[in-house]
Amino acid sequence: MDMFPLYLTVKVSFTATVFTVAVGLVVAWTMAKKDFFGKDFLDVIVMQPLVIPPTVLGYYLLTLLGRSSPVGRFLEDVLGFQLVFTWKGAVVAAFISSLPLFVKPARAAFEGVGAELEDAARLLGKSEIYIIRTVTLPLAWRGILAGAVMSFARATGEFGATLMVAGNIPGVTQTLPIAIYDAVQSADDYTANVLVGVITLFSFTVLYLAGRFTRGRF
Repeated sequence: MDMFPLYLTVKVSFTATVFTVAVGLVVAWTMAKKDFFGKDFLDVIVMQPLVIPPTVLGYYLLTLLGRSSPVGRFLEDVLGFQLVFTWKGAVVAAFISSLPLFVKPARAAFEGVGAELEDAARLLGKSEIYIIRTVTLPLAWRGILAGAVMSFARATGEFGATLMVAGNIPGVTQTLPIAIYDAVQSADDYTANVLVGVITLFSFTVLYLAGRFTRGRF
């Protein structure tokens, strides 16, 4: 059985999670600690991937990143960077799809950090970066870690948006969920059952660990 889809899924999910945590931390902290015009609008935009069909999300990304768009042409002609129908496109799809699952628990964790502790550090003349690094993040780490785990799980199971943006190219962009779809379409029950078992066991383990982190049992 070809193990490339499993390798690619782990590669895409890990890369997407790195971007999700990096961007999500900034978004979650801003949403939790700052009041600004358009905050509710930003919240809706970030949470959209949770409610719109994955194929719709994939269509938006394909329209934005494809060569027919200014962004796509700039990436390819100026930067020499192609996203559509490459594994990098799968990373983008997984990143956008999983971002809300990181931002939501991370924001709640930041909001749970007592403002009096941060204010005390400010009174001592500490910089905002220092306060975030030594006060906010250490107190919010469980929610952040739970969000990262959930994001990784979501990226692993991403199908619709990935299929639209990266396509289904065996040995190039075929992730585990797409390989399962192919196996079912070709009536390869053995491969489908094995791959379904792998992704089900993985998802169960991730959700179990995320739940324990959230409840503070680690």
